[in-house]
Amino acid sequence: MREDLDLLDWRRRVADIYGEVRRRGPSETTWRWWRDERDELFATHPSSPLPAARRPAFTGLPVYPYDPDLRLGPLDVHDAEPIAFGIAHGADGVTPARRVGTIALPLGDVAHPISVFRIDAYGDGLFVPLRDATNGDTTYGGGRYLLDTVKSADLGGSGGQLEIDLNFAYHPSCVHDPTWSCPLAPAEDRVGVRIEGGERLADVPASSSVVEIAT
Repeated sequence: MREDLDLLDWRRRVADIYGEVRRRGPSETTWRWWRDERDELFATHPSSPLPAARRPAFTGLPVYPYDPDLRLGPLDVHDAEPIAFGIAHGADGVTPARRVGTIALPLGDVAHPISVFRIDAYGDGLFVPLRDATNGDTTYGGGRYLLDTVKSADLGGSGGQLEIDLNFAYHPSCVHDPTWSCPLAPAEDRVGVRIEGGERLADVPASSSVVEIAT
């Protein structure tokens, strides 16, 4: 029972963090606060995805430097043909979902469309994962998340728009502990650029540029 109540507290605290981010509005100051709050949760909370043996030496989640050009602002969600997906997990498992729209990420001189999914499971929720050219290099090969309302990771938006700031991109829990089974970003949500913002892997060089590559 204690473990279950710890998980409830974790979910509440994550929801509180993102509620405060929405209240403040995405900015470098807000990003630094968000980063510090997440680091404190990962280091101290009993439901942290970080294995307990690694917590005493934990000094913070590795992130790229903040890049104001990666705050893309509220972006329109465009209608898209509803398509059913089984979003594969890093381990066994599939999350049922439907594509309900698209957003276009303006990176450089190109707008890169990615899908917005609705999770077809108990609790429902919107989900926007992302693959980019850093995956398998300086970020996790299975991609990162921009929006996951099931876990309250939501920067905001209204009136048919979503607030998108790539500095807030984060890794799924399975990056920190392989006992977790997490949905991976499908190929439909891959963009052919390096998005060097948000959470990254440890022990890799970090810059703050977006570099176009061949797809």
